[in-house]
Amino acid sequence: MRKLVFAGLAISICLADAVAARDESFLAGDQAYGDWHVDRPGVQRLITVKDLPPPFASKVAANFPSIVSRPDGAIPNAPVGFKVELFAQGLDHPRAIRIAPNGDIFVAETRAGRIRVLRAANGAAKPALEENFASDLDAPFGIAFYPSGADPQFVYVANTDSIVRFPYHSGDTKARGPAETIIKEIPTGGHSTRDIAFSPDGKRLYVSVGSETNVADGMERKSPEEIKMIESAHGLGASWGKEEGRAAVLWTDPDGKTGLHPFAQGIRNCAGLSVQPNTGDVWCVTNERDALGDNLPPDYATRVREGGFYGWPWYYIGAHEDPRHKGERPDLADKVIVPDVLIQPHSAPLQIAFYTGIQFPAPFRGAPFISLHGSWNRGTRTGYKVVCALLDANGKPTGAYQDFLTGFVVSDSGVWGRPVGIAVAHDGALLVGEDAGGTIWRVTYTGKS
Repeated sequence: MRKLVFAGLAISICLADAVAARDESFLAGDQAYGDWHVDRPGVQRLITVKDLPPPFASKVAANFPSIVSRPDGAIPNAPVGFKVELFAQGLDHPRAIRIAPNGDIFVAETRAGRIRVLRAANGAAKPALEENFASDLDAPFGIAFYPSGADPQFVYVANTDSIVRFPYHSGDTKARGPAETIIKEIPTGGHSTRDIAFSPDGKRLYVSVGSETNVADGMERKSPEEIKMIESAHGLGASWGKEEGRAAVLWTDPDGKTGLHPFAQGIRNCAGLSVQPNTGDVWCVTNERDALGDNLPPDYATRVREGGFYGWPWYYIGAHEDPRHKGERPDLADKVIVPDVLIQPHSAPLQIAFYTGIQFPAPFRGAPFISLHGSWNRGTRTGYKVVCALLDANGKPTGAYQDFLTGFVVSDSGVWGRPVGIAVAHDGALLVGEDAGGTIWRVTYTGKS
């Protein structure tokens, strides 16, 4: 594995020479922001705190994508040595994808309010079976199996307003009983995605809940005395009224009997939640705030520290004060944690999956793959791809990431795919779903390690 030194930081290259494209490049500083025109597998980026522009350095954009049909023969682009195949199509707004211990593929069709099960033999290019596992759900997103191991007893589903579980035996393609609600009355509105993941010891169920607003704009301001009293009892952000219990990662016990407790706060929208297998660290990928300009602030992927505060709504990416909350909370400036991996602003990361297979070359093993749904609040289009965050030899993020799967954008306005779901199949293939065209793609390694 080669190393590249930038500003004194040794960056491990997450692509072996055997699969690296000849035109691989490393982008830092202003160049790292870029747009879809410079996206290609192997391009690496490093955005740091010192690269942040001032607020409103560019006009605030409303540049929504135009969804077009996938061009004939179009497939996503992957690094040299990888093969991409259309695995499934005709899905209704597929979002999160999770793999059951027996290899079945569970897909949250959020708009349809159901969980779909796909079954494919190891190495198969298409599923042999498709079934509706559960229907009549409320914008389902996160899926988790409990307990861990080969024989889970429940499938947990995160609705936008609750956490439910279904009785389950390995191989079930239809729920064998009605949903049991373990957490109810999760606040709704605004960001609707709720993701879930269990701690390695199975004692905690982590739940991500995004904010209702962009930067708590329009929220009632309370007196300093009221804020201090409320936050001492319920945590940061609890004094924001309808934002209470939001913009956070929460936890409960597997039965939900303890209720929800804050794990980390100030995270605007932790849409994708995962636990790193070899370290037990909780990770989330986050949609940061809008309307500060094209290149501010970066979205991010990060390890989430228990008791940590990540700034929302008062600060972003460390002690950078949001001008819309100027002077409101100077007491919090030195408490804000800088996220591990800063991603091109407004890319909208939605899911994260650690590569647990052995099919891909060694540098990818254990690495987090992240889906970027794509921008709307940026003058030049960003996202619409899958990236790989780079880790050092100890499994810690270096801050850099590289493009892995690109090609979903056809013009400055048109896109045919918006990646969301991402998971590692039992045979080591990477499955990537996109909700614009309702497809799932299968990525395998066919080169020499």
